[in-house]
Amino acid sequence: MYPGQAYKKQNKGYPGAQPNSFGGFAPPPGRPSPGGFVAPPQYGAPMGGYPPQTGYPSSSGVYPPPGGLGLPVGGSTKSPYPGQYSAPYQQPPYQQPPGSTHNHGPQPVPYAQPPSGQAVPPGYTLEHNLRAQQPAANFQLSNCTGRKRALLIGINYAGTKSELKGCLNDVKNIKKFIITYYNFREQDMVILTDDQRDRKMIPTRENILAGMRWLVAGAQPNDSFFLHYSGHGGRAKDNNGDEDDGYDETICPLDYEKAGQIVDDTMHDILVRPLPAGARLTVIFDSCHSGTALDLPYVYSTKGILKEPNLLADGGNMLLSLGTSYLRRDYKNIGESLMSFGKKTFSGKKISEKNKQTKASPADVIMFSGCKDIQTSADAHEGGENTGAMSFAFISTLTKNRQVSYQQLLNGIRDVLVSKYSQKPQLSASHPMDMNLMFMM
Repeated sequence: MYPGQAYKKQNKGYPGAQPNSFGGFAPPPGRPSPGGFVAPPQYGAPMGGYPPQTGYPSSSGVYPPPGGLGLPVGGSTKSPYPGQYSAPYQQPPYQQPPGSTHNHGPQPVPYAQPPSGQAVPPGYTLEHNLRAQQPAANFQLSNCTGRKRALLIGINYAGTKSELKGCLNDVKNIKKFIITYYNFREQDMVILTDDQRDRKMIPTRENILAGMRWLVAGAQPNDSFFLHYSGHGGRAKDNNGDEDDGYDETICPLDYEKAGQIVDDTMHDILVRPLPAGARLTVIFDSCHSGTALDLPYVYSTKGILKEPNLLADGGNMLLSLGTSYLRRDYKNIGESLMSFGKKTFSGKKISEKNKQTKASPADVIMFSGCKDIQTSADAHEGGENTGAMSFAFISTLTKNRQVSYQQLLNGIRDVLVSKYSQKPQLSASHPMDMNLMFMM
């Protein structure tokens, strides 16, 4: 779901929440605080302000590749100027220095410089340390010098009981940001918002799934694709055993009450599985319960290390949730929380290891989410306008300094949010990460 909502957990946090016919839980009433596939129908020109969707299929149903190449980052492995964030430098658990197995080519991904006075990571100079600290995984990083494509989705649910305020502004701001700083082009974007008149540009379930297929179609090594979603998110009962808490994460199309929510398994199958080694997909979910909304198996902490199931921390979070639910007399939530924690206790580690085997990818997929799976994400007011807290923090951090590592970026986002919001943004990936490499897209 989206930030700033009066309720706390969509699937089980607001009194009287009931699953719909699709197995998901609808957003709460009241204002926000809440080879191949079938080509989608031809997209016409959108209503004012947004660019023509020329990257969409022609009337013949064939997907032409978007034109133009992104500007190269540069071939030097010399370290860029560091971002000044407070997180201590950590030895990467899986080193991927420029020129190594997963990070090769004439323009490998460089390291970002650690904060002043801290140790230089192996591989920072041409004397690479190629020793990996765990078994090699079959993946390749993208240097993001190939084609660029973006899918931007913003849903305010205007005129409904679940209306939000900042999602359309998020799309506007993210669009300007990636054009200005990351060389994306308007003609290589598809923008779905609920203020448009062309029905093909409305963020229905059908159009969102079509847009996702378009985004990754014909992907090649070093392409850079970008997906941003701002709207409601939720949870639904897990039916295939890949969730350690028993719930899938979802996003809510404009027509979710009739067409259903879109679960993380579906998005993973469409967006991640088709990608070849070396293709980049960067995803931002500014929505509630979005911590693992793309089912990427490697989740990283602000210390730059891989997060594993933590029963002690999960137990503490559960007790807080139970106390809040008791005060609200939300007895249904108490039962569900106990069942979810029980499942994680007995099978969390096993499921986590299985997902690393079945949901890892040879591609380079990175996702930033607005909060943990059990949290909500805020509909905020920043810089004089309504906006998603996560979207605002992401843009603010990278506008100050784009030459930052993944760890510095994650910490920078959290630094922006920590004074006002309880949500904790997450970073997950389709492969083991060296969090000291420079963020690019």
